[in-house]
Amino acid sequence: MNAAPEHQRILLDVADLDRRLAQAERARTQPTQSSRINELSALRQEQLRELTALTGTREDARTELVRLESDVKVAEQRRARDAERLAASANSKEAQALEHELASLAKRLSDLEDAELDVMGRVEDADAAVAAQQALIDATTAEGTQLTVQAKADVAAATELIAQLGRDRAAVAAPVPADLLAEYTRRAAKATGAALLTRGTCEGCRMVLSSTDLNDIRRAEPDAVIFCPECGCILVRTEESGL
Repeated sequence: MNAAPEHQRILLDVADLDRRLAQAERARTQPTQSSRINELSALRQEQLRELTALTGTREDARTELVRLESDVKVAEQRRARDAERLAASANSKEAQALEHELASLAKRLSDLEDAELDVMGRVEDADAAVAAQQALIDATTAEGTQLTVQAKADVAAATELIAQLGRDRAAVAAPVPADLLAEYTRRAAKATGAALLTRGTCEGCRMVLSSTDLNDIRRAEPDAVIFCPECGCILVRTEESGL
């Protein structure tokens, strides 16, 4: 294949634009925040499961506290009723029985109140644990939201850049003959489509060409399209090639 040297040099600009297009496409499809956003999403799910467990523990404690409060109320009402009966009783045997029951009620109330205080402490601890866990969730959510906003902005910027680079590429590649551009495109699908030959080194794969290959390139006509024997890209010769 033959092509004018100036058209071959244009391929270097096309290759640079393609490299920038590939970078922009990665930025559009794989924003830098994605990894952390995924981590935060998994972390938030774990934190929500922990919150559910802590909330369940708190509700159990609250239910137990309500039961104890009800038991205390019933015991107090019974003690008040027995005290009234004792005050009105003229029967010594009945009075003795009431006094015994009042003593038992006093012990029960004391035990219930101790248990009530213990459960109230557990409720308080559970409230604090739920609040602390919710704070963690809120912090995780806030970070995730911020990163998502940044990612959307980066994706939008990359999308705009891709459109601009696409227009630039079309304009730059316009003078290149169709067959040369097609050859470049075919090779670019696998690796670098075109690269500069600099002092005997292919800038596409960074391989130093053998003296035999360099001698073959030296003997080639200026308009001959040369391919790198290592990576297969179109080797563009300039005064920097060291030939």
